[in-house]
Amino acid sequence: MAQQKKSQRHRSGLKAHRQSDRRNLRNRTMKKAIRQSTRACLDGAQSKDAKLPEAVAKAMSLIDKAAQKGAIHWKAAARKKSRLAHRIAKQAAQPAVAAK
Repeated sequence: MAQQKKSQRHRSGLKAHRQSDRRNLRNRTMKKAIRQSTRACLDGAQSKDAKLPEAVAKAMSLIDKAAQKGAIHWKAAARKKSRLAHRIAKQAAQPAVAAK
């Protein structure tokens, strides 16, 4: 969204808005990738997928990168990683569900 320069607008405010738009897009993209990789891990754990360790490593890496970039808080990242590990362990302990 290109903004028109007006006499009533501060250039610094316009720049700050452009920066916030870029950061918002990057943060949304990172969060979406975290949700998708987390879902892939949980689906893999439920179906006893052989590629589960790689999926888990990718999800943990994405969470760490998002925290490092500031897209999510570092405590939120730790919480997500912990909950993911617990859910995977719980689903791995259950017997595989047969598809009907």
